[in-house]
Amino acid sequence: MNWTTLVSAEELAAALQQPSLRIVDARFVLAGGDAEAGERAWRAAHLPGAGHVHLNRDLSDLRKPASEGRHPLPDAGAFCATLERLGINAESQVVVYDAADGAMAAARFWWLMKLLGHHRVAVLDGGFARWTGLGLPVNAGDSTYARGTYQANFDASMIASTDEVARRSSSNEGCLIDARAPERFRGEVEPLDPVAGHIPGALNRPYSENIADGRMRAPEVLRSEFSALIGANLPCDVVLNCGSGVTACQNLLAMEHAGLHGARIYAGSWSAWVSDPSRSVATGR
Repeated sequence: MNWTTLVSAEELAAALQQPSLRIVDARFVLAGGDAEAGERAWRAAHLPGAGHVHLNRDLSDLRKPASEGRHPLPDAGAFCATLERLGINAESQVVVYDAADGAMAAARFWWLMKLLGHHRVAVLDGGFARWTGLGLPVNAGDSTYARGTYQANFDASMIASTDEVARRSSSNEGCLIDARAPERFRGEVEPLDPVAGHIPGALNRPYSENIADGRMRAPEVLRSEFSALIGANLPCDVVLNCGSGVTACQNLLAMEHAGLHGARIYAGSWSAWVSDPSRSVATGR
């Protein structure tokens, strides 16, 4: 096993007995206000051995100020403690899934592990929906993995700050890509944040465009589309954002799957940007 971006349900099913494998359930419901729905779904049925991570409690630190967005990054030590609870060590092959497309919040977990320098971590292509659609086994109850040991720090160079994004916005430096739905990007609706619109200079690539029939689209298709969007910019010149730094991770996963390596995430994203009313806001296309 050396899965680093995506793994199919069939591949994972064939490797369930591998001792270094650790499976993580990251299902979360952002819309509708039921933040515990994902954990309840995990308790009812999950992939064999899978532990659960909660977007608000494990993959974010909501005690941090609004200037860091709706889902501020957890401290590295706290995230490492979560990995230890899940039985994960530095040598583990980790597979994470959510309900379907990876955007809520499997890709966020994947990215946090990449920030720690963990190579062998992948998102289950098609998530829980495809796994159960194939009739593959599920369990209920807690994970049975022994507690792991994990110590590492986040690589800050992989994270774009608000100051950097502000410089890019004013100078057309590099490329900023927003993963939100087109109507949110254009500022026609805003169900989650106090201001509608987008960061000036940003381009729109809804993360949903990476998915076809419930699975990530072919690498060559993603490469062609992202390459057309970023133009003369190198992948490492790209900064990805969304509403709060969660669904942007699915765009990063798609780019990495397509062989376009080195893009970074604006962790605070739109919710951090609009925490300061003096910052410029764009609307329309």
